Amino acid sequence: MKIAVIGSGNVGGALAQQWIKAGHTVLIGANFPLSGKSIELATKIGEDRFAVIENAVKQCDVILIATPATAIFDIIQQMGDVSGKVIIDASNAVMKGPEPYPTVYHCLADRTSAAIVKCFNTTGFENMLNPVYNNERIDMFMAGDSDKAKETARQLALDCGFGGCIDFGKADKVVLLEQFALSWINLAIMQGNGRDMAFKVVRR
Repeated sequence: MKIAVIGSGNVGGALAQQWIKAGHTVLIGANFPLSGKSIELATKIGEDRFAVIENAVKQCDVILIATPATAIFDIIQQMGDVSGKVIIDASNAVMKGPEPYPTVYHCLADRTSAAIVKCFNTTGFENMLNPVYNNERIDMFMAGDSDKAKETARQLALDCGFGGCIDFGKADKVVLLEQFALSWINLAIMQGNGRDMAFKVVRR
């Protein structure tokens, strides 16, 4: 796949590295001059993978949004036409959302004609870089109305090394998925359990 990653922080950087390892073509959509985080990522994956957001999106079929939720309005303007593309929303609006929308997913659904899925928002970047615990692969989770976008997210989750990508449901479950992300944040950070913890669905 050709993937534009918008957001060169911890999550965007981790997923970009994993997808490059899996053989995908990855471009980082970034503003210039590069920020400190972008420069750090560029030393790992190469400066040639960086482009302005509009150019990165034009060259790719899949777009990952891994930025603060409130940045989405500027990003939508910079992306240009995204008709027929898949957008994966990896942001969380649990602290501050893109008002008047409850989440970035809802904003994208209202303001673009892309196929959208919420995914890669429920765990820390460390688990994206290494999703294996005691020889078991942890799970990723997704939600949204587009089957096309979900199939893309599922494949990219498996390509990162996750054991599965569990479907939370349609768009009405997107807010629940963000609350699930807050559950990981609560346990890992607020309750002091540390970031080396993750969720996996087990079945009898």
